[in-house]
Amino acid sequence: MRSIPPALQAKLDSGVTTLARCWIITRRDGVVMGFTDHDADLTVAGTLCHAGTGLTASEATARLGLQVDGSEIAGALADDSLAESDLAAGRYDAASIELHLVDWSEPALNVLLAKGALGEVRREGAAFTAEFRSLAHRLNEENGRLYTATCSADLGDAHCTVDLGDPAFHAGGTVAGLAGASAFHASGLDGFADGLFIGGKLSFTGGANAGFAVEVKTHRVALDGVLIELWQKPPEPIAVSDAFTVTAGCDKRFATCRDRFANAVNFRGFPHIPGNDFVISYPVPGKVAGGRTG
Repeated sequence: MRSIPPALQAKLDSGVTTLARCWIITRRDGVVMGFTDHDADLTVAGTLCHAGTGLTASEATARLGLQVDGSEIAGALADDSLAESDLAAGRYDAASIELHLVDWSEPALNVLLAKGALGEVRREGAAFTAEFRSLAHRLNEENGRLYTATCSADLGDAHCTVDLGDPAFHAGGTVAGLAGASAFHASGLDGFADGLFIGGKLSFTGGANAGFAVEVKTHRVALDGVLIELWQKPPEPIAVSDAFTVTAGCDKRFATCRDRFANAVNFRGFPHIPGNDFVISYPVPGKVAGGRTG
């Protein structure tokens, strides 16, 4: 049950219009930022909420039950508050968010309206729109183990146990030449087999994208060198001599676990369970065991 301070309730009952909304966002890296749709900065719950971002919110609907309620937040990008580079780098992905209703004439009078997480973020020019998901969205997350042919573990986690710090599965390199906005030729990876880094994580350690991490789409060893293609375009242009580290990838198949990582004992899938083709199969008239016909 939501508890509203009596003084704030009295103002609400009187039809007061000195109300504003404040959003407090906590990123997964621990950075806390506050924003408000008021025309002056407000301090709520010990967090300074910045004004002047053009932040607005759509209408929100709250319902009983386990439905995932949500709304949208729209605002302007600014280097001193919410930077486009931070959004592009994924630093706000799955960040937790609190929505407060505040009496801007007396910010100590406020009430927490909702808690949730940031969902999809869309950018258009100097503006952005972010999805506000209620806590009920966690009920849609997959938990536990499923009977699937592929592995349910992530490469290198506690279930997998593969050491991604092993020089056989980890390397550092530099950008030797550009092959597109998200592709480049790399030096320092000549000793690794073709395709080893597909699905692995590449982290830039130098250049304008330092700190940005992204999944590898293509790792190809060719006559003209090693080609790396990324699934996502970095927030800043890739430049020659940019340094990076990259770890091996895994397609979660049993054969890959066994042959590439010698880790079959820790495989977390069920590669020998019958598939859909077995379920829908049917006896063929005239055939008996061993393939002999009557």
